[in-house]
Amino acid sequence: MNIKDTTLYKILIAAIAIVSSLALLGGVMEPDSALYASIAKNMVLRNDWINIYVRGADWLDKPHLTFWLAAASFKIFGINAFAYKLPSFLFGLIGAGYLYKLAKDIYDEKTGLISALIFLSALHILISTFDVRAEVYITTFTLGAIYHYYKAHQSTFWHIVAGSLSAACAIMIKGIFVLIPVFGGFIIYWLLTKQWKELLKLKWWIAIILILVFIIPELYTLYIQFDLHPEKIVFGTTGVSGIKFFFWDSQFGRFFNNGPIKGKGDISFFLHTTLWAFLPWSVLFYTAVVTLFKKKSRSALPAESIFIWASAAITFLLFSLSKFQLPHYILIILPQFAIITACYLQKLKGKSLNIFTGIQSTIAVLIVGILTILTLFFKFDNYYAAIAMIVVFMIASFILFKGSKTETLIGRSVFTSAGLMIFFSSFFYPALLKYEAGMQAGQWLKENYPEAVSTVFLYRDAYSFDFYANGEPQYLWSYKELEKVNAKGRILFVDQREMENLKSKYPTAVLKDFEYFHTTKLTPKFLNLKTRKEVLEHFFLVKIL
Repeated sequence: MNIKDTTLYKILIAAIAIVSSLALLGGVMEPDSALYASIAKNMVLRNDWINIYVRGADWLDKPHLTFWLAAASFKIFGINAFAYKLPSFLFGLIGAGYLYKLAKDIYDEKTGLISALIFLSALHILISTFDVRAEVYITTFTLGAIYHYYKAHQSTFWHIVAGSLSAACAIMIKGIFVLIPVFGGFIIYWLLTKQWKELLKLKWWIAIILILVFIIPELYTLYIQFDLHPEKIVFGTTGVSGIKFFFWDSQFGRFFNNGPIKGKGDISFFLHTTLWAFLPWSVLFYTAVVTLFKKKSRSALPAESIFIWASAAITFLLFSLSKFQLPHYILIILPQFAIITACYLQKLKGKSLNIFTGIQSTIAVLIVGILTILTLFFKFDNYYAAIAMIVVFMIASFILFKGSKTETLIGRSVFTSAGLMIFFSSFFYPALLKYEAGMQAGQWLKENYPEAVSTVFLYRDAYSFDFYANGEPQYLWSYKELEKVNAKGRILFVDQREMENLKSKYPTAVLKDFEYFHTTKLTPKFLNLKTRKEVLEHFFLVKIL
C-alpha cells in the first residue's frame, strides 16, 4: 500500500474502532458483566445512587463509579445491553487517545499512533469490548493520571488537578491499588535518574490531597450504606465498615489473602495470561522486554521511558505475587506493554524484521486455523460465512501488505485482530449467549408475560435474568418464603435440580425450558456439537397453577 505510514496507522485505528463497535450490538454476558449491569439497573429503578444492592441485599465489593457510569447511560438510552456497553467502549477510545498523546510526547507521533493501534487491537481489549466489566475504565483513568502527571513536570498546575481527578476516578472504579501503576513508575524513574528531590515537591503532595478530596463521593456512599449501619450482615458478619473495606480489605486483604474475599495465587499466572491476552503482539512484546535488560538498548531510549516500563514491571510483579488473580487484571498495564512493543518493532530492520514479519504472519495463519477448527466443531449459525470471513481477512492482509516493512508487520497483525473481532461479535458470542439461560428466560418472559413478577427461586447465579427480566426480580430462598408471597399464579425461574421438588409440592406448568452452560468456562465437550448435550444443564420458567 502506497500510503504515508502515519496516515496508514490512522486508517487502521479508525478501522479497528469501527469493527470493535460491533460488540455494542451483542448481549450482556454472565457472570460479572450481567452482575454489574443489574446493579446499575437497580440504581435507576430505585432512583438510589448511593446504596448498592444485589438480589435485594446490600452488596460490598466494588466501588460505585462503574455502576454510576452505566446507570447514567441507562438514563439516556434506556436499560439495555447497548447502553451498558457504550460508556466502556467510549472510554476505551479515550484511553487510546491518552496513550497516543503520552507516547507522542515522549517519543514521536509515529510511536504514539503505533502504540494506540497495538492497544486497541490486543485480544483482551477486543474481548472486553464485548464482555464489559470495570477494567477498561480503570485502564483509561490510570493512563489519564499518568499522562497528566507526566505533563505536570513541564506544564501548568491544571495537569496536577486533572491527574488527581483521573487517579481518583480509577480508585472509585477499583480501589487504591491503582496508585501503584500511577506513582510507582514515577518514583522509580526519579530514583534511577537521581531526581529524588521530586518526592519533596509541594505539587505532588497537593496531588495526593486532591485525590483524597475527589474520592469523597465514594467514601460518603460507603459511610451511608455500611458504617452508619453496623447491624447489617455483610460477608456473614455484622459491624462491617465500608470505608475500611475500601481502603484495606478489598485491596491488601486480597493481596495477602486474609480478607473476606480470597483466591489462590500462581506466580506464573500472568506470564501465560499475557501470551494470549496481548495477541497478536505477545511474542514481539516478550522479545522487547528481553532487550530492555541490555544496557545498550535502554540507553537508546529517552530517559522518560523508565517510568513506562517501571510502571508495568512493578504492577506485573504485584499481580504475580498476589493470591487473588484474574486474567482481566492485566488490562491495566496493556498501554505500557503497547508502548514497549511499539518502540521495539520500529527498530527492526533487515533480517530481524523479516523474522518477525514471518512470526506475525504465522500467528495470523494459526489463529485462522484454530478458529476454523473451532467453527467446524461448534457449528453455530452461518458457520461457513464465519470461516469465509476470517480467511478473506487473512488473504487480504497478505495482498494489501507486502514486502519487508514495518507497515507490513503491523498491517497484517491488525487485520488479524479485526477478523477476530468480527468473528467474536457476529458469530461466536451470539452463539454462546443462546446458552445463557438467565438472559434467554428474561427476554422470553418480558415478551410473553410482560406483567408477571419476575421471581428467581433457589437459584443463585441468575444475574443475566436480573438484567433482562422486567423490573427488579424477587429472590426466594425457601419454600416458606414462597408460601408467604402467595405462590398461585406466580412464574418462577428455577434450575433443574429444584424442578422435581417444586412439582412434588405444587401443581405446575412448564412454560419454557432453557439450555445452560457457564459460557466463560468453555470446555471441549461443550464446544463440540456432538458432545454438547452431555454437559448442558436445564433451567425452567414454571407457572404455579
